[in-house]
Amino acid sequence: MPGVETIKKLKSESIRGWLDDRSGWKRRSNTLTKVFQFSHFRDSIVFVNRVATLADTHKHHPDIEVRGGTVTLVLTTDDVGGITEKDLDLAEQIDFATSFGDY
Repeated sequence: MPGVETIKKLKSESIRGWLDDRSGWKRRSNTLTKVFQFSHFRDSIVFVNRVATLADTHKHHPDIEVRGGTVTLVLTTDDVGGITEKDLDLAEQIDFATSFGDY
């Protein structure tokens, strides 16, 4: 169909190259994962709300696990069963828009 964007799963080499330039993100099978540590539970929730706003803007939503001061984000594109540009773009936006320092 004209005008329909085709989303394709990225090749391993592309993902490895992207990960080389990123701090904290790891590949786990068909996902990108990053763990963020905070001193207080409330800080975890503020962070999750920032991520939720970005995710809604990008129309691409990560899996989010909150355990006290630890937040784990998992990105994947279910439609293709792997990591796509949508995942990389959202991960970059999360890193850029969150100003809590290194995690």
